[in-house]
Amino acid sequence: MHTPHSSRPLRTLGAALASAALLSTGCSAGASSPPAASMSKKAVPAALRPYYEQSLSWRPCGGADFECATLKAPLDYARPGTGRDLRLAVSRKKATGTGRPLGSLLVNPGGPGGSAVGYLQSFAAVGYPTRVRARYDMVAMDPRGVADSEPVTCLSNRQMDAFTQTDQTPDGRGETTRLVAAYKKFAHGCAARSGRILRHVSTVEAARDMDVLRAALGDRKLHYVGASYGTFLGATYADLYPHRVGRLVLDGALDPTLSSRRINRDQTAGFETAFTAFAKDCVRRTGCPLGTGSVAAARDRLSAFFTRLDSHPVPTGEFRALGEPLATMGVISAMYDETAWPQLRTALRSAMRGHGAGLLSLADLYYERDADGSYANLMYANPAVNCLDLPPAFRTPAEVKKSLPAFRKASPVFGGALAWAALNCAYWPVRPTGTPRALHAKGAAPIVVVGTTRDPATPYPWARALAAQLSSATLLTYDGDGHTAYGRGSSCIDGAINTYLLTGRPPAAHTRCR
Repeated sequence: MHTPHSSRPLRTLGAALASAALLSTGCSAGASSPPAASMSKKAVPAALRPYYEQSLSWRPCGGADFECATLKAPLDYARPGTGRDLRLAVSRKKATGTGRPLGSLLVNPGGPGGSAVGYLQSFAAVGYPTRVRARYDMVAMDPRGVADSEPVTCLSNRQMDAFTQTDQTPDGRGETTRLVAAYKKFAHGCAARSGRILRHVSTVEAARDMDVLRAALGDRKLHYVGASYGTFLGATYADLYPHRVGRLVLDGALDPTLSSRRINRDQTAGFETAFTAFAKDCVRRTGCPLGTGSVAAARDRLSAFFTRLDSHPVPTGEFRALGEPLATMGVISAMYDETAWPQLRTALRSAMRGHGAGLLSLADLYYERDADGSYANLMYANPAVNCLDLPPAFRTPAEVKKSLPAFRKASPVFGGALAWAALNCAYWPVRPTGTPRALHAKGAAPIVVVGTTRDPATPYPWARALAAQLSSATLLTYDGDGHTAYGRGSSCIDGAINTYLLTGRPPAAHTRCR
């Protein structure tokens, strides 16, 4: 079953691979970071000063010169100091060069629910250009409810296995009833296992935590690179604290004015665009599992394969068979990055011959299911944030059925599954606290918004819209495939962003890269 990801942009495929890194525990205490002495006490309410003035106690962790610390933040910003505090996981790798340091560069891979600490320790601290790492301390914090920061949890691993195999394209009343029951069970499990934090994992609260972290790190300004959902988090921060914005890169942007239903429908069209690009490439190759004819014929062949799997799953070599739900998510996972297309071709070819292990592996990558059968917290944190940030896309199965033609028009291949996936927040145990609204960040320093023209998860018009909303934003365009652009091989994109991070000078207006 396609889950919680549907209400907000998803993380990159690379981030899914990166999130395998774990925060080490049990290390000895080390150096402390002083809070930002220049922070005006008048700028911070008295009740929040203990949080802003805290010192971080760093300890070695994770190998390769990483350090970890714990940031204290109020569970409820409306009542700081009167209830339980949260302990948020932070990691850093100090600047490696001898030049003038630029402070901290906070990174977030998206999700919502992706582990920023895992991303830093497995990719960002070594994958970012040497000249950027030489000048910045690379820093990450798992947002509240995510990974090592008071994680939201909902189901046992076996229950999650059952959830991901629930038929997501119900053919009648019985299958619809089972799908609704699965969503209700998921929501009930989150309420029972997660407790009070479920009410306090909104993006606004996570952005406020980022400002507490900025102060605790001793930085006057926040420098930040956010991908996918991380763009919404970064833009929210900029709108809340425009005069504390340093250098912000928002790559694979979300349009915050859109409703949850519109987000889902736009993403559905985005995945269809990505599939079209994949199919065009595939049919030109000998042995393409979707044939060597037209894109339309390839689309029909994949749809027919999904239909067969709905009633006749294929074996995978383990206790889970490959049915339509897991196969659909296996294909969708490969739409995030064109470098996954060869793996998808091989997996589809094998699955069509009765061997489903390859597509199952792609689905497991999407769901962040490890080989031991355990699931990452992303699958629980994602709906927890999404369902709090926006009203639900649909409130009843009848509303979904009414919208099915529009979703199937947006994507004949994925439309049905993604429409039903958008029902997930209808049964959420906590009422939403956010609504769609424009973010302007008036008075902020220059911000760079990056959009990819054929991005499946954050369609390019969203980047254009966010760049137009933010008062100081410049739009940087990548004419290409895949989700997000920075660090994916375009010297034009990487050069423009690296220059901005190092000098504060944004790219020229209307810059377009290939």
